[in-house]
Amino acid sequence: MSSSNALHTSSLQSLPLLARGKVRDNYAVGDDRILMVASDRISAFDVIMGEPIPGKGALLTQMALFWFDKLQGIVPNHLTGDAPESVVSAGEAPLVQGRSMLVKRLKPLPVEAVVRGYLAGSGWQEYQQSRSVCGVPLPEGLQNASKLPEPIFTPAAKAEVGEHDENISFEQVEATIGKELAAQMRDVSIALYQAAADYALTKGIIIADTKFEFGLDEQGTLTLMDEVLTPDSSRYWPQDGYQAAFEAGRNPPSYDKQYLRDWLETATVDGKPWGKTAPAPQLPAEVIAGTAAKYQEALETLTR
Repeated sequence: MSSSNALHTSSLQSLPLLARGKVRDNYAVGDDRILMVASDRISAFDVIMGEPIPGKGALLTQMALFWFDKLQGIVPNHLTGDAPESVVSAGEAPLVQGRSMLVKRLKPLPVEAVVRGYLAGSGWQEYQQSRSVCGVPLPEGLQNASKLPEPIFTPAAKAEVGEHDENISFEQVEATIGKELAAQMRDVSIALYQAAADYALTKGIIIADTKFEFGLDEQGTLTLMDEVLTPDSSRYWPQDGYQAAFEAGRNPPSYDKQYLRDWLETATVDGKPWGKTAPAPQLPAEVIAGTAAKYQEALETLTR
C-alpha cells in the first residue's frame, strides 16, 4: 500500500465520534456498541508520529482478530460478531472494511495489564535499580532480554494520550479495582500470555511481553477489549536472532515498534536529541517502509 492510501485520521460522518486514541478512532453505535477503526497512525514513547505506516491499521485488526479467536476459551472478549460495514453508510463502508471491529461497549478498567516473560524496556531499567519490576522481586544476575523464571504481572496506570503510562504495584491495582478483580485480571492475563507465547514459539516467535486491556460488561464480567497481542502492544522477537543478540548484550531483532524506537533514540529535532515529547521527528521513508515490513512479517509468520 502506498503512503497516499494510508489513513492517518478517520472522519466518518454516519456515526458520532467518541474518542481518538493513539491508533484507534472510536465511534458510538447506539448506546451499547462501539465501532473501533484502526488508523495507520503509530506512536512510540507515548507520542503519536506525524507520518502514518501504510497498511498498519488493517494488519493490526487482522492480528487482533486472529488472537481473539485463538484465545477465546480463556476469557470473554468484546467482539459482537457483527460486520463493521453494517453500521455505516454504504459510501463509508470501504473506509472501515478490513481495519475495524464492532465491539460491545464496556466499562474500561483503568489499569494496563502487562505481562512479561522476558526482561526488556522499562522492566529492564527498573530491574537494574531495584532487582524487581513493579514490586515483583527477581533473581540476581539477569541481563537485558533475559528469560524470566516464569511470566510476571507488571501492571501500569493508564495515561492520557501524550502522557507516559506509569508502572504500578499489584497492591495499587488492588486499591484501584478491588482485590478479587485484581487477582482475576492478573491470573487471566498470565494465562493469555502463556497460551499466546507457547503458540508463537511454534512459529519461531518469542513474545517477550505484552499488555492487555479489560473492561466490565453490564453483568460485571471481566472482558478482554481493545487490541490483543499486536506488535503495537507486544515485543515480538524472532527466535533465531535472539540468542546471539542476548549474548552480545543487544536488544534482540524485533517485529514490533522496537525498530522505530531504536531509530528515534538517535533522532534529532533542530539539531538536538529528541526529548520523547511531541512533536515527533519526521520519519524518513526508509523507517516508514521498514516498520511496515516488520509488522507484515509478524502477521505472516504467525498465521502461516
